[in-house]
Amino acid sequence: MLRPLLSLLLGSTLLLGVAAPLAVTAVAGRVMPEQAGGSLIRQGDRVLGSALIGQNFEGDEWFHPRPSATSTAPYDASSSAASQQGPTSETLLNAIRERLGDSRNVPADAVTASGSGLDPHISPENARAQVQRVATARNLPATQVAALVERSVEGRELGLLGEPRVNVLRLNLALRQLR
Repeated sequence: MLRPLLSLLLGSTLLLGVAAPLAVTAVAGRVMPEQAGGSLIRQGDRVLGSALIGQNFEGDEWFHPRPSATSTAPYDASSSAASQQGPTSETLLNAIRERLGDSRNVPADAVTASGSGLDPHISPENARAQVQRVATARNLPATQVAALVERSVEGRELGLLGEPRVNVLRLNLALRQLR
């Protein structure tokens, strides 16, 4: 009785734990090679980052992402986890107050982290709120930087899923190209 059970276990493990994942990976690599490869953004042979994982940008000359909720360092994918802080959490409210400082009327995603703490996108409103600071720091006309933001807005998936958003890495790479 033990032999058929072990044979079934081994067969199921090989089929469902090895063959099926390898088949899905092979099909994904052929059908959607960019997404299957991690949606990496490259400049020549150099990998600059992934369009799916946020990166920390500091300094007034860059558009800033949402605050990161990762524990060890900002946007550390190896320590991604939800903060588990709800709207009544005093810890969350104190973090928001600290991020707000003297500012008021800022987009919510400018002071709150995403669920994973790794979101690479900000809202178009958040990007627009940063235009003047970035333009001043780079000595560029605000209208030129604002136009870049508008060109960087990604619409809803399939026209109806999600919200319009701006990928911060792609926006900052396009910003670097401005003279």
